[in-house]
Amino acid sequence: MEPELIIKSIMGLVAILALLIFLLFLEPNKGSKTQRKSDDNNESANIKPDLSSLISIVKNRKSDAKKLGEVLDLIIKHYGVIDKKIGLKPHPNFDIYSDIIFIICRHPNTNKNIIINFDRELERLNPEYKKDINEVITMGLNSRGV
Repeated sequence: MEPELIIKSIMGLVAILALLIFLLFLEPNKGSKTQRKSDDNNESANIKPDLSSLISIVKNRKSDAKKLGEVLDLIIKHYGVIDKKIGLKPHPNFDIYSDIIFIICRHPNTNKNIIINFDRELERLNPEYKKDINEVITMGLNSRGV
């Protein structure tokens, strides 16, 4: 082969390699970084939190009133509807909600607004459980020993 042809071939391959390396490091959405960040924020807002992790925050004695209110709002938003009663008996899932109510009634950083708001929203979403919810709230408040 001629040396001139070999040099041209090597230069062509180096040019192609340089182009590929440039494309490798080029960000395809470089102009829309803010759009991607807002998309990421929207995705995190649509993620359904785990009920057990929300309950663990409520059980934490160090959770402040603001955090309790936020967590209880998330519980109502994502898990507020209790399964239908089985005849006259509450569904077994109601035990989860009765535990939550009992915990917030006894929590050291709770206040009347937190308890009342959770009670109202839970009763609004589950009118057939109104009597059961009121009984649990009464037991929880009576157990405080105030």
